[in-house]
This record gives sequence, C-alpha cells and structure tokens, in this order.
Amino acid sequence: MTEHAASPRRGDTTAAHAPAPQHVVETMTGAQSLIRSLEAVGADTVFGIPGGAILPAYDPLMDSAKVRHILVRHEQGAGHAATGYAQATGRVGVCMATSGPGATNLVTPIADAYMDSVPMVAITGQVSSKAIGTDAFQEADICGITMPITKHNYLVTDPAEIPRVIAEAFHIAATGRPGPVLVDIAKDALQATTTFRWPVELSLPGYRPVTKPHAKQIREAAKMLVGAKRPVLYVGGGVIKAQATTELRILAELTGAPVVTTLMALGAFPDSHPQHLGMPGMHGSVPAVTALQKADLLFTLGARFDDRVTGKLDSFAPHAKVVHADIDPAEIGKNRPADVPIVGDAREVLADLIVAVQAEFDAGHKGDYSQWWEKLDEWKKTYPLGYEPAPGGRLSPQQVIERIGRLVGPEAIYAAGVGQHQMWSSQFIRFEKPGTWLNSGGAGTMGYAVPAAMGAKAGRPDTAVWAIDGDGCFQMTNQELATCALNDIPIKVAVINNGSLGMVRQWQTLFYNQRYSNTVLHAGPDHDGIAPPAQGTRIPDFVLLSEAMGCVGLRCERPEDLDAVIQQAMEINDRPVVIDFIVHQDAMVWPMVAAGTSNDEIQFAKGVRPDFGDDLD
Repeated sequence: MTEHAASPRRGDTTAAHAPAPQHVVETMTGAQSLIRSLEAVGADTVFGIPGGAILPAYDPLMDSAKVRHILVRHEQGAGHAATGYAQATGRVGVCMATSGPGATNLVTPIADAYMDSVPMVAITGQVSSKAIGTDAFQEADICGITMPITKHNYLVTDPAEIPRVIAEAFHIAATGRPGPVLVDIAKDALQATTTFRWPVELSLPGYRPVTKPHAKQIREAAKMLVGAKRPVLYVGGGVIKAQATTELRILAELTGAPVVTTLMALGAFPDSHPQHLGMPGMHGSVPAVTALQKADLLFTLGARFDDRVTGKLDSFAPHAKVVHADIDPAEIGKNRPADVPIVGDAREVLADLIVAVQAEFDAGHKGDYSQWWEKLDEWKKTYPLGYEPAPGGRLSPQQVIERIGRLVGPEAIYAAGVGQHQMWSSQFIRFEKPGTWLNSGGAGTMGYAVPAAMGAKAGRPDTAVWAIDGDGCFQMTNQELATCALNDIPIKVAVINNGSLGMVRQWQTLFYNQRYSNTVLHAGPDHDGIAPPAQGTRIPDFVLLSEAMGCVGLRCERPEDLDAVIQQAMEINDRPVVIDFIVHQDAMVWPMVAAGTSNDEIQFAKGVRPDFGDDLD
C-alpha cells in the first residue's frame, strides 16, 4: 500500500515479532497470553464482537494500553474493517469473533481477503477442547469451513502454543503473497494458566516464499521488452502489495511502454500519466482493453489473468508473448502460459528489470514503440471515457462520482461497494497514489464499502475517507455507521441511490428483455417501481436512518446543488456524514465486454462497437 515506515513489506521475516520485548517469561492465562502476543506483533487495532467462547480474551483486552478494540455491529463488518485497515495502511488487519455464528459471519470477509490477497488475521473462540466434535452449543468447525479460503489456519487447544501461533499467523499473513490466516482458540485454552514466552522462534520449514527473481529470467524478460513492437505493462494489485509503485514508474518511463492497471491496481501508476491507458477488463477503457488484444508482448506484473480482464480466455491477446512475474508460483501459467515465468516479489523483480533494461540500452538495444503509440494515442482520443447527461435535469451517477473525486482530491481514500457505482468510481475518480482505492475485486462483495472505509479511517485517521456505495450495498452493512459514530471515525458515505440493484438491472436491460425481476428496491403497494419514489415514500429514508445512527444525513437531487452538498459534507469532521444522492435509474456502465465473450467484442456504448481500422488483427 502506501509506503509507511512502520509497514512490513512482503518477505520481511521479522515483521511478525520485531516490536516485541526480548526474553519475556511470565505466568498468565491463555487469554492474557493472546493479548500480550497481539501487543508483541504490533497489532494496534482489533475489530470484533465478544461472545461466550471468546469472552475470556475480552477481559485482559480491556486492560491493554496498546491494542484498541472497536466494537462492531456485525462480524462481517469486523472482517471488512480489518481488510480496509490492511489495504489502507499496509499492516495486518485483525478481527475477532466468538464461536459458531460469530465465526461463520466472518466467512465472507475472509473469502474476500483471500481473493484480493489482503493480510488479515481472524481470531475466533471455539468451544472447550473436550466438547469439540460433540455438536456443542455454538460449535462450528471454522477451520474446516475456511480451509479453502485462508492462507493457513490453526486450531489451538494448548495455551502454551498461543504466542507461537500468533507470531506465525502474522508472519504468514504479511509475507509472500499476503492473505488471511485464521486462529481458532478453544475456550479452555484461553482460561488455563500457561507460561508466556517471547520472543518466539519461527520454524516454518514448509513456508519459504521466493522473493528474489532468477537473474536469467530477468535478462530474458528485458530482451523481450526492448525487442517488442507493441508491448503493454499489465499491472495488477501485487505491485501495490509489494510497495513497488516507484520502481514501476521508473521502468515505465525508462522504456516508454504503455501501462494498464487492473481494478486492484488503481493508483499503482498515476491516472494522469501520459503512458497510462486506464483499466482493462469488462468495464475497462477501450484503449486499455484493445491494447492488450493487439499487443505482441504482455509484460505482466502481480496480476493473475482474471476472467474479468481476459474475457473469453482463448481469444485474449492472441498475438502476444507473455512475461509473467508473480510472488505466487501457482498463478504463473494457471490461466495463460508464460513464455518467461518469473517468481519473485514485485519490488525485487522491477528493481532487477530496471538494471537489465538499462544494460540492454547500453548495448544498443532499445525498443521503438513510436508506431504503437500512434495507434494508442488515436484510440485514447477517439474513445475516451464519458457518459450521457441525465434526462430532465436529474442527477447522473457518473457526474456525482466524478465531482466527488474532483472536489475531495487524490489524497483521500475511496472505498467502493460492488456494482455500477464501483465501476463508475474506478472510471471517473482520478487515482494518483497507491493505497487510495479500496474495493472487493475478486469476491465482489456487496456491503464491503462502509466497514472497509471504517477500517481505513481507523488506520489512517488524518486522511479523508469516502465510501462510494450503492443503495443495495448500503443496506447490507450500514449498521456500522453506529460503530463509526460511537468510536469517532468520521467517514463520508456517498449513497448512489437509483432505487435498484443497478448492475443486475443493467444485465436485465441488456440480456433479459427488460424484465426487472426483483431488482427494484423501493417498490411497494403505493409505487410501481418504475420511477424513483416521491418524498415520503422512500423506504428506507437514508437521511433519517443515518441521523438515527448518530451521523449527519444529507440529500442531493439536483445537479445545481451537487458541489454545495459535497462541500458541506467535507466541512463536517466531528461525525460521519451520509449523502443520499438520488440519481436516475437507466444509467449504464460503458464500455462493456459481455460476460463470456471476447474482448474483441467490446462495446463503447450500447450498440456501438469501436472500429479500429488497422491491420493488427
């Protein structure tokens, strides 16, 4: 994420226990050992809810001067908050829940963190060890449930193991390819007396992430880059995770190659940079999508050839050779064979590539991309991102999001839910820095935005944090506004309220003959669900709901009021602010590649396919 001095980098084997005191040996309960271990690994914030099995841990937590606990309203909120905290700070996020339903409510955010490679440690209570497997009250095999969606998980029944397990969990979560780790602790292990020993020795013989790339592969990749005619630097979220954005810019400017940044990589390369083509994928820019299709070299860094980027896989980038660099060897060749596979940390890979490319230049080998850039610049000019104005003086959702980005600026953090508003945010907010864009990319989790923004603001309290949410997503996790109000976490929430599940409605418009089955959110006995509801029939009324949870509630319905309402929200910093933006229903996200089709089928607007008129096909 952003390069904070205190943030552990991937591959930093001391990150899990460096802040700890040396040679501490004390007698205490397992619960006290847990809290001391969290202090020792440098955890400063835990999002959670107490319950029977985890309750012993909450007693010593009350006495900790180093760990702040934030009492959320739902365990899903705790998990997404931990994710938002991690994405905004670069540190490991921590959430805590009790056994059974408390633990299973964490499954969605754990899966979300796993898909997006977010470092998170989830701590859950478990029934007493003798009761495990008996279907005891509030028992669930959370280790078994989460095994496919965690980087690793632990069931702890011996209190003496707690310090070692916590140290290992934080180390595993933060190093290599980051991800979530679950620590499930039996209640009797928390209650029993044990000897706390710190520091612990990490012994993980089966876990040795490769961070340094192979020199031969680096040299071969550099040769391919300078020898290509139509290269594209295809940048994924791994570049942000590795804090490698400075090195990326150096390599891009050294070579002059175009750059595309995936949904998870927005901010890794400045949107305003002339070499940036935008975001590729289903709702990516035409230049970015088309550049990948017509490239002769995909220089892939920390990306995984996700189906939302590739479209129909067997027609993706048909002319391109592939250099694929990733910290996770399992990703290389998984979806697209690599001509040059490079296993390593993105920062190490890019640093070595810069040296290797410069050596190629010194030997008289330099790529000529001038004809390529003529095409790219033509596509950028012909097919810019844009939108149709809203009918009848109503608010356009794209206009709302664009103005928020312009007025709030690139220094803020933006967290989005999932759907149309997520895509419009990725398109119309200018991302200039890493760690300023938080979203649920792989899992596509509705309800992500509000708790993730809460976690980000808790981790970076001096930074403005805006949640851009849809009215559907907002109704899934808006109870965390009460958490924000009570814990002095003054986030801003922009609800893009079109009265429907917008992205699903868009698909119904395009592919289901405008049969809007169960996507209208405000329809009731006094309303037909076709047009937005009149004043007094809004269910719920987001302004009243927000005020009931201790926030300032605002509403904007007219374009002429837009800037003033955003400015009003920006000036309120003593509590959360929610703005209900009433936007028109029929706005769609364009460009679009329909699911399961080739990227060659990209539509610039409804019924409008780009005509490239070139011989690169």
